[in-house]
Amino acid sequence: MRLEGKVALVTGGSSGIGRGTAQVFAREGAKVVVADILVEEGEETVRLIKKAGGEAIFVKCDVSKRAEVEAMVNKTVATYGALHCAFNNAGIEGRMALSPDFEEEEWDNILDVNLKGVWLCLKHEIPQMLKQGGGTIVNTASVGGLVGLQGMSPYCASKGGVVQLTRTVALEYAQSKIRVNAVCPGGIRTPMAKRLAKQPQMGATQPAPMRRWGNPEEVGEAVVWLCSGASSFVTGHCLTIDGGFVAG
Repeated sequence: MRLEGKVALVTGGSSGIGRGTAQVFAREGAKVVVADILVEEGEETVRLIKKAGGEAIFVKCDVSKRAEVEAMVNKTVATYGALHCAFNNAGIEGRMALSPDFEEEEWDNILDVNLKGVWLCLKHEIPQMLKQGGGTIVNTASVGGLVGLQGMSPYCASKGGVVQLTRTVALEYAQSKIRVNAVCPGGIRTPMAKRLAKQPQMGATQPAPMRRWGNPEEVGEAVVWLCSGASSFVTGHCLTIDGGFVAG
């Protein structure tokens, strides 16, 4: 119960890393707000949390829309009275193509969700945390924000931006009791990974030196650690959870 009495917000909570992390948050005692554009899947995450004895609500939110992000944070505070932990996880991968072959609309959509969406969440989460006297934030970047991935230039650009945004905001609020970190997942068993695995550019190889896929809950454990008092001297850090992929 590392987060007993805390309120945690998870964007992109309808499946994959978001769902797995929301479940770990709840298991550790947090009241969880699950946010996503996918309503049925997000409500299923809430159902799973409640079935396990946790407490959660669902909020529909497109993180690329400022008004919806503001409403999401307001709903969190109106329901539970505070916002202690935020996991800004919502993201999309887009299709795979050579860099000049992407359409402008594709580029804009990926950057709007993956990078602008994280910034909009920070924009509305931080003022609430300042009012409370502190909080913890974890952003989802990717190994694609640390190394290049062929055919995924807008995705890699967006996730590299999340890495640098995380570091910058961490410095800005280091003396305000708001810690900001990121996780950089590699091959995690998620719907996104399954879609990418079908692309001929990805091949059929195992995704990491450990020769297995990671599980969403393994990322969730790292996120909860970053949000807990156990990591009280950690900010501005980007934690790879990739089975050794970047090391190789």
